[in-house]
Amino acid sequence: MKIALYQPDIPQNLGAMMRLCACMGASLDIIEPCGFLWNTKKIRQSAMDYYDKITITRHNSWNNFFDLYQGTHRIILMSTKTETPYADFKFQQNDILLAGRESAGVPENVHESVNNRICIPMKHGLRSLNIVNATSMILGEAIRQTEWTT
Repeated sequence: MKIALYQPDIPQNLGAMMRLCACMGASLDIIEPCGFLWNTKKIRQSAMDYYDKITITRHNSWNNFFDLYQGTHRIILMSTKTETPYADFKFQQNDILLAGRESAGVPENVHESVNNRICIPMKHGLRSLNIVNATSMILGEAIRQTEWTT
């Protein structure tokens, strides 16, 4: 299972996402440009001692990311702009869970490119959860469906 961040804005969220990926056994793809300067020392601090425990792949653009994975992985956009609840979605082991920018989500061309879109049903009138909190909920369900069998 992979997590992909589209042009992340907040370095602390990136560090928290790295810790989530390390603990859950997911790799992390980062689609640049980031909304902050990439400073490996500060990123390592934010990720604490988890930085070296995950596989991180950086992509210069959406097109580079998409070209690499198109046809080999399903790209699942986690979005507030869909009606498909994540708990009703059938995940596969090679899925990539894509999170948009904290400030703006993803542009329309990304929405149109992805295989599927899922959401977390929320109380009416509320906008969204923190990106790492939302990803952890969805990743947990994806892992439950694909790796935990009874």
